Amino acid sequence: MAPAPSPHAPADPQPPATAAPAVRREHDLLGDRDVPAEAYWGVHTLRATENFAITGTPISVYPLLIDALAAVKEAAARANEELGLLPADKADAIAGACREIRAGRLHDQFVVDVVQGGAGTSTNMNANEVVANRALELLGHDKGDYARLHPNEDVNLGQSTNDVYPTAIRIAAIGAARELLLAMAVLQDAFAAKALEFREVVKMGRTQLQDAVPMTLGQEFSTYAVMLEEDRSRLAEAVELIHEINLGATAIGTGLNAAPGYAETARRHLAALTGLPLVTSANLVEATQDCGAFVQLSGVLKRIAVKLSKTCNDLRLLSSGPRAGLGEINLPPVQAGSSIMPGKVNPVIPEVVNQVAFEVIGNDMTITMAAEGGQLQLNAFEPVIFHALAKSMLSLRAACLTLAERCVDGITANTEALRAAVENSIGLATALNPHLGYTAATAIAQEALATGRGVAELTLEKGLLPAHRLAELLTPERLTGAPGPAPA
Repeated sequence: MAPAPSPHAPADPQPPATAAPAVRREHDLLGDRDVPAEAYWGVHTLRATENFAITGTPISVYPLLIDALAAVKEAAARANEELGLLPADKADAIAGACREIRAGRLHDQFVVDVVQGGAGTSTNMNANEVVANRALELLGHDKGDYARLHPNEDVNLGQSTNDVYPTAIRIAAIGAARELLLAMAVLQDAFAAKALEFREVVKMGRTQLQDAVPMTLGQEFSTYAVMLEEDRSRLAEAVELIHEINLGATAIGTGLNAAPGYAETARRHLAALTGLPLVTSANLVEATQDCGAFVQLSGVLKRIAVKLSKTCNDLRLLSSGPRAGLGEINLPPVQAGSSIMPGKVNPVIPEVVNQVAFEVIGNDMTITMAAEGGQLQLNAFEPVIFHALAKSMLSLRAACLTLAERCVDGITANTEALRAAVENSIGLATALNPHLGYTAATAIAQEALATGRGVAELTLEKGLLPAHRLAELLTPERLTGAPGPAPA
């Protein structure tokens, strides 16, 4: 038994009392709430975080969106200053806060969920509160001292969520699309380089997975480069449509509570800040409710995903084996392929790109339904439209770069096996058809298939063509239509 404690022993020390977290009290139409004193967001953002615990992903995961919101707020402040509606000191403070945000500061203060009710109101208020509280600090005041500079009355002056949010997501989408276009160019160049490297490697082309006619591996890889070039053109065309904005529309497109001249003045400042050739929609009522440009952009992203996935299917099939598959090309080994099968290496890079494509195709359906679900003068579902668009573009960008750098750049060809397959294929009979006649060529093909012998061998044996003529007809240039070797 443990001895009893001595009556003279000191008492166990007590842990120090923990001070309550510092808060400030803010008010909205529902009442008063305490907000962490150090937070730049306020009561509206607080309620949104409580209401929309949906994905666990805050809007700060999309820096391009945060930068776009800050640009819109700065442009609005400068427009209101120019129109005599906002004092210069307030406009300067708002602009200063926005410039800091666009430089990467305070992004962690944009905390509302990417998927939210309210057509983006929570995102707009999150921006208004962060900008207002940082602007207050720049003016020498405390956060929450809204009597001196207010999130709604000053930062949101002349605006509505319904023109701020659609404008910001367009600017962010343009930025994401430009990054995707650059990544697609990297992948296109990788395939084009392989097409040049493999220009003299003869192989069998296939239709319906059956031997068709000869081609070069270079021709096969050039098609992947051409497809990417075509899709880059379609994406650039779709992006042009989202340069049209509705800033100045306010609630439904009538411009209520915005000063005369505000829409054009704000557009001019926003174009200067972003460097984008933004134009104001000719009909702001239509522009405030219509999501057709997003649907078209998403459709192009789906097209890119479908064709990219088809390309990856080809790479996996062409590299299948290494002994029991086609084995025509070798993908660079990037990791062990199995926890049970020794030596197995899987085509994991094409596989991950396939999965990105599947997600993009699903995102397109989300965007389609969200655009269709709009009612009357506003589409309430633009948050999920932007979330799906942004995910698609960011994932496709990463997929293109990963496929180029960790797969395509390292692909090699099994040249001798490819040529042997051509020489042993009954597809050669098609090349000889104009010279032997369809009936004779068919008989040669059937005999070659039945005996396992080569078409060229049987043609010579039966005296159907002289050896020199047969050799001429079966040169790679004649078989594939590809140019011959480059001169030394």
